This record gives sequence, structure tokens and C-alpha cells, in this order.
Amino acid sequence: MKILLLEDEVMLNESICEYLESDGHQIESFFDGIDALKAIKDNSYDLLVLDITVPGLDGLSFLEHIHALKIHVPAIYISALVDIEDISKAYDLGCNDYLKKPFHLKELLLRVNRVKLLVNTPRVHLRLSKNYSYDQEHSRLLFNQEPQILTKRQSQIIDILSRNRGRIVDFEQFQSYVWSEQMVDNATIRAEINRLKKNLKEDFIINVRGMGYMIDKP
Repeated sequence: MKILLLEDEVMLNESICEYLESDGHQIESFFDGIDALKAIKDNSYDLLVLDITVPGLDGLSFLEHIHALKIHVPAIYISALVDIEDISKAYDLGCNDYLKKPFHLKELLLRVNRVKLLVNTPRVHLRLSKNYSYDQEHSRLLFNQEPQILTKRQSQIIDILSRNRGRIVDFEQFQSYVWSEQMVDNATIRAEINRLKKNLKEDFIINVRGMGYMIDKP
């Protein structure tokens, strides 16, 4: 993927570039938000990796500016900020992930490749059961072609299960994809999925005891 990196710590910037490039990604790095904004106006990128506290234009304002320009690119924040308000704002702006510093470069690569997988997934309606389907293009659960109202977390659960039909999604995957901004135990994940199942008119989410959950391919 072609990635725009905004990170003002020189050593970390260089380390991220080297590590992601070793996995085949193309990186254009910036130390200042203004410079990054100029670049994205003239170039297309597959992913943004953004620090928040950078000179010129901070990472949160950067995403606000490009959305105002109708530029929408998947984004991962990397930041030492741990205040829940900062994290909440990042997700409200539509970021895909939030990685708290310090972090292992391999963890960043795993999250980058997860976004790559989602970006490359064909946008089609996936059949989940007799009457349920999942509209990947608009991230909507449909019942007889009618959109269903779900919470954000329930939508993310349906999303990861739908994209992995026929495969078990384990608790670690749910933790990373749905609860990435906080640590939760398996009991919390089970409780949320059980609440979701109670709202469904058809029971198509399978509990694989001791392992996770899955949706069979109809």
C-alpha cells in the first residue's frame, strides 16, 4: 500500500518507514501536518498513519481538514495521548485504529495489514442466512433488504464475522477489531455478542465453545 506517515519524532519516523517498507509498503513520511496536508491534496494514498501532537497542524485537525476536502482515506493514529477524550475524538473522526505509544513495530504492521485486508475485500452483499445479508459497501446488516439498526460495536461484530464467513473469529480478533481502544475480557465480548444475537430475527452467529464465534457460509 501507499502510506502517508505523519510523525515528528525523527528516529521513530525512520524506523516505521524502514519496517513497513521491508514488508513491501510504499511510505511517504512527513514531520509537519501542513506539509502532509499539501501532499495529500496532490497525491492519492491507501492509508494514513498519523501522530496527533505534531507541528503545523495536529493529527486530529489534519483528518478534519481532508474530510472537509472530501478526501477519505483509512487512518491509524499512533500517539502517546491516553486521555479518553482524545481517543474518542479520533474514532469520531472515523479512524480505523488507535495505537498507543510506545508500541512494537510488528504490532503496527499487523494493524496496517488488517486495514489492507479490509480495503481489498470485494464490496458485495454477503448472504448470512435465509433472510439476512451484509452490505459491505455501506457496512449495513440487511433483513429482507431492509437496513437494521445496530450499535456501532454490534456493527463491527457483524462486519468482522461477515468478512470471515466459514472461519472462526477468536476473542483476540474481536478484542483487536471491536475493542481496540480498551482492554476487555472474554466475558465482556460474549455478553455483547449475546445482546446482538437476542436482537436478531434469525440465529446465524455460531458459538464455537472455548474458541470464538463464526457465521457459516449458507
